[in-house]
Amino acid sequence: MNVVVSLGGSLLGTNKVSMLRQLGGLLAHVSANMALYVVTGGGATARRYIKAGRALGVSERRLDLMGIAATRLNAMLLAGAMDIDADVPSTIEEAAIMTPPVVMGGTVPGHSTDAVGATLAREVDANRFVIATDVDGIYTDDPKSDPDAALYDSIAIGELRCMIPDRWQQAGTSSPIDGIACRVIEEASIATMVVNGADLTALENAIYGREFHGTRIEV
Repeated sequence: MNVVVSLGGSLLGTNKVSMLRQLGGLLAHVSANMALYVVTGGGATARRYIKAGRALGVSERRLDLMGIAATRLNAMLLAGAMDIDADVPSTIEEAAIMTPPVVMGGTVPGHSTDAVGATLAREVDANRFVIATDVDGIYTDDPKSDPDAALYDSIAIGELRCMIPDRWQQAGTSSPIDGIACRVIEEASIATMVVNGADLTALENAIYGREFHGTRIEV
């Protein structure tokens, strides 16, 4: 069984050692039962560099490259937490031929790590793709700013695509899932779940394909 997990950068970073230890332990455990591929986001580290670079007039492409570098640093941290002694792949093609478990970050400018995860899921013919973020799933509105936002238990990919910009936004943009990832999910009919990565029970259940608290994307 092949499973790809995209871990939002909000769950990772040098100030998230306790969370990294818990995530690393869980992912190392499940990797003994399946072929596991993990893609890490850049989080606050990426945003700090992107903010400083933008203030200095750095091009959007270079800002994206800074963000990608941050995702790979987070991948190295998580790999350490999982006790993986292997290089972090820099391309989807490289990751797909490595022996799992595999941990990687971003690849090229213009793609979020969710898009990388979706593309990797397509490449390895994953049984499921799990997106772990800092909210419980996909809502009718941003739950951080709208207390009345309702969580979708499930949502059709077509409806989701109507809610999200289809094109990549500027470097450092954060959302539960982006339009490029949605397009890949729909085209490849990838079974996808969105959960709160800090809820380790929900994350584990989604990885194993059990009932979970979060949102199932219907394809």
